[in-house]
Amino acid sequence: MELNVLDKAGSNSTGSCSSSGGCGGGSKGDQPPLAHLPAHIREKVQNHPCYSEDAHHYFARMHVAVAPACNIQCHYCNRKYDCANESRPGVVSELLTPDQAVKKVKAVAAKIPQMSVLGIAGPGDPLANPKRTFDTFRQLSEQAPDIKLCVSTNGLALPECVDELVKYNIDHVTITINCVDPEIGAKIYPWIYWNNKRIRGVKAAKILIEQQQKGLEMLVARGILVKVNSVLIPGVNDEHLKEVSRIVKEKGAFLHNVMPLIAEPEHGTFYGVMGQRSPTQEELQDLQDACAGDMAMMRHCRQCRADAVGMLGEDRGDEFTLDKVEEMEIDYAAAMVKRAAVHASIKEELEEKVAKKARLAGVSVVTGTTQNAEIARRYRPVLMAVATSGSGVINQHFGHAREFLVYEASPEGVRFIGHRRVDQYCVGNDTCGEKESALAGSIKALKGCEAVLCSKIGFEPWSDLEKAGIQPNGEHAMEPIEEAVMAVYREMIASGQLDEEEALCQANA
Repeated sequence: MELNVLDKAGSNSTGSCSSSGGCGGGSKGDQPPLAHLPAHIREKVQNHPCYSEDAHHYFARMHVAVAPACNIQCHYCNRKYDCANESRPGVVSELLTPDQAVKKVKAVAAKIPQMSVLGIAGPGDPLANPKRTFDTFRQLSEQAPDIKLCVSTNGLALPECVDELVKYNIDHVTITINCVDPEIGAKIYPWIYWNNKRIRGVKAAKILIEQQQKGLEMLVARGILVKVNSVLIPGVNDEHLKEVSRIVKEKGAFLHNVMPLIAEPEHGTFYGVMGQRSPTQEELQDLQDACAGDMAMMRHCRQCRADAVGMLGEDRGDEFTLDKVEEMEIDYAAAMVKRAAVHASIKEELEEKVAKKARLAGVSVVTGTTQNAEIARRYRPVLMAVATSGSGVINQHFGHAREFLVYEASPEGVRFIGHRRVDQYCVGNDTCGEKESALAGSIKALKGCEAVLCSKIGFEPWSDLEKAGIQPNGEHAMEPIEEAVMAVYREMIASGQLDEEEALCQANA
């Protein structure tokens, strides 16, 4: 009888993507994260892969590196301008002029019609380079009006730039806010450059925080959507970020993205050299869940390079270097027609997906009845990893994956948790040792997951995954991710794997 109730629930995802196209993952049982937003705002984010969890399966983004200078120093940042080997913010292969950037954007938009968003995010701070940034936005607003424009900033120069942002229809702005307490800020920012002076310590942090909060309020007052990024730094601002989340929500930010600190020593950052550790996956998820009580949480961020091109989780920048772009002949008027058709097709597919979720949401397992409450207590949640190359379906071979998306299945539904980067296991003619290392790395990255869903998987990784307590599953190829995850969860319940009452009885026997 209980299994029948669960079957009716299907893949309801009350804690995942919403009918708004929203970014996933408030705490379980929450309303869809962006359901509180007016329809005209939901419309703004439905094809923005950095703001909408649904959209990131379908739409591509692009960053152009036109802003080399920065007006603050962060202990977690080391900008590199000619690097092709690192995947993190602040890193680029080529620094562009505004003219070069516009030409490159039009080439990418023509070749990748799913590209819906152009952002300027560095490698320094865009608003510390106002002429280069706004020259780029001005030309794109004139020559490529079908592309959404957005900017990411540390916020120090934000208040004085709000009018200019409005002028070029920039309706998505991301502010990196790591603290609202100057004492904590002094541990993150050694200095800022303000009014032609270098200012240090608590005084510098206080000025930065005041400018960030003022800029946030001004943007919200002008109807601009604000996402707040925060870097989780264990022992520095980990507990404090709950307060940050509460305050930025009160001031009108609609989405919070808590990201893990990247602190490998080889990157040359202060934190990396000094041995500051990054958070564990469990610490990141716990903090995201804690902050989700205050506002919608973004969980699909990839901490992209400042010159990233393509879908989230991939980078096709090598296809669009300046020398290659110069050789391309682009008919952008024709490209706009093709782009419009592709976007309309994606929108139709997303609307069908959303409608299906809405129907399923009305038959949630946890309805408040005693029986369903007992079901929720009886069956524990499970983490599952998914190999996908996009479109919201399981369509990637285990050995081809460079990352896995992680979902949590429970009697309340399916919710997106985050992603885990890995090295490809199938790497052509590389040595056996390299393949073994990649497989061991993948198994380590999937810690905590009890199943991995993919389109295909070889015998050797299958065996090693099973030994590690991770059950491979290739039976749901080309199926929608959330439906497949819930189907596997139901199978686990039917087999008795998730019955906590039975497990407790066995443990006490």
